[in-house]
Amino acid sequence: MIHFECDYLEGTHPRILQRLVQTNMEQSPGYGEDEHCKRARELIGARCGVDPSQVHFLVGGTQANSTVIDAILKPYQGVISALTGHINVHESGAIEMNGHKVLAIPGEGGKLTAQGISAYCQAHYADATHEHMVQPGMVYISFPTENGEIYTKEELSAIKLACQSAQMPLFIDGARLGYGLNAPSCDLTIEDIARLCDVFYIGGTKVGCLFGEAVVFSNAALSRDFRYMIKRHGGMFAKGRLLGLQFETLFEDGLYDEISRHAISLAMALKETFRECGIELYADSPTNQQFPILTREMAAELSKKYVFAKWADVDSEHVAVRFATSWATTQENVHALIEDIRAIAGAAN
Repeated sequence: MIHFECDYLEGTHPRILQRLVQTNMEQSPGYGEDEHCKRARELIGARCGVDPSQVHFLVGGTQANSTVIDAILKPYQGVISALTGHINVHESGAIEMNGHKVLAIPGEGGKLTAQGISAYCQAHYADATHEHMVQPGMVYISFPTENGEIYTKEELSAIKLACQSAQMPLFIDGARLGYGLNAPSCDLTIEDIARLCDVFYIGGTKVGCLFGEAVVFSNAALSRDFRYMIKRHGGMFAKGRLLGLQFETLFEDGLYDEISRHAISLAMALKETFRECGIELYADSPTNQQFPILTREMAAELSKKYVFAKWADVDSEHVAVRFATSWATTQENVHALIEDIRAIAGAAN
């Protein structure tokens, strides 16, 4: 079976694995105070235009989301998210476990809008009973979204202004940030991301690392005592150098972008094939995740050779599925899938 189910099935990029082996017996300070973490913070800080001291390393995305949100919100506040937002649909109540409600609102596709955020906040404070309700305290978006969509600079700038008007920080989940920034249609840089939000994280787990996410605070006031919250959430990793070393390798010579571009180029080949075969897309994703709408017969036939994720039931005859490429996806596997899609689609027609 050839897997296209998600983008973190394999271990880690060979260059990271090589560095891990080379430094295996190093003795260094723990809890992120080693030279590898220091160097990784400097590289990320320089790339994002922030003070290196505002960069923190955590093991995984759920841990990053729950720790950041819990650190920023007051006990009576919740976090605004799109209905399809990751923290609303795929975090098993991790945010709510800390006492913070996810305030899910409609968006356009999987994206929040500045208008939607402003309207929600205005409606909240216009209600005479608002002090009896969960107060909106921050805004969460992911880049890319759960459906692989990306925000434009204009959209993100408008959301930032809406957040500032409502005096709420903006948090960007960047679990697949590399795939968003390197998408052909993206007009944002990582410096823009840092400038237009208060805190975000650079995903490593899905972009070449064995594990790890780098949380970056643009708003230094929000990061005060953040390490206490990391510890409280069980994220103070004793062998912290294993996190720093991986991000040092990703950012010292452009590997992070190289990995992302590889995955996207293969995903775009798949996308073009779906279109050539007259297969509609559930979401117009320019990233490594592609969501074709297949007949159930086509999906069943492809599943004999390939592993992919069911995404949504479209109707009695069609289902949306997800194919995800990654740094480890080979051209040979994508070529085989393309040939099979063409054959199955041709037979169906």
